[in-house]
Amino acid sequence: MTMTLYSRFPTRLFITVLVLLAPLFSLKAPRAADAYDRVVVLYAAASPIIKELGAGNRVVGITRTDHVFSDAVKVGSHLKPNIEMINALRPDLIVAGSKRAFPREMAERVRADVFYYDPRTLEEILSKVADLGRLLGNEEEAAALAGRLRRKLASVRPLPSRPTVVYEISAKSLRVAGARSIITSIIEAAGGENAVKVDKKHVLLSPERVLELNPDFYVYQVGPMNKNPEPPLKRPFFRSLRSKVVEVPEFEFARPGINAFDAVVDLNKIFNGEY
Repeated sequence: MTMTLYSRFPTRLFITVLVLLAPLFSLKAPRAADAYDRVVVLYAAASPIIKELGAGNRVVGITRTDHVFSDAVKVGSHLKPNIEMINALRPDLIVAGSKRAFPREMAERVRADVFYYDPRTLEEILSKVADLGRLLGNEEEAAALAGRLRRKLASVRPLPSRPTVVYEISAKSLRVAGARSIITSIIEAAGGENAVKVDKKHVLLSPERVLELNPDFYVYQVGPMNKNPEPPLKRPFFRSLRSKVVEVPEFEFARPGINAFDAVVDLNKIFNGEY
């Protein structure tokens, strides 16, 4: 997978400079750590990775829902960051979420390069770990972290068959995880199958359709996106639900970070009847 990095330096000018200077000396790429010493993280799922890479001392700004770096300045939310505050911190790298959350128009207002962290699968998370390792000059730490995460996947126990799952994102207007959600990758790595095949991240689904799908497991998360939900089997429309119902923490399952690998191990244990 290619690394997405939006730079404010004009590409054509950069290429011209390289062409002119190539005969004079052999180019050697500078260490990424020299280039990126002041980082603002606008997507909290990336912060634990940066901490594991040993680069936490370079993080100068975070969103208000990010609790990894207590000494960093809060610069708003990931959807509504304060651009003036960000520029005042003089970052050279912004770690943002999707291009929808931090569009090009917003990126052009900051005086820093922008790296987009928006993985949809476990493999993409591992790829982003490697990307951040290169950008921060911590490639050895990134390789070690990737190794630890892969070993967690290797600890998953085989199942006699693949259980089907419906994963509830929010009870209100019943939203569930679709095929493009990190949840699907977690379910598959744990040995299961997402019963919802719609090619979206989140899918509006009727209770009647859930009963038709008749999944082996109905997993519902509890957290900011699903605050204090009524247990599914207590809801009138789910009284005939025959699935095994399981509650899980949103921060472990729904954030596309290194936590997702722990979620795989825990979900595999649930499938195996250990929980």
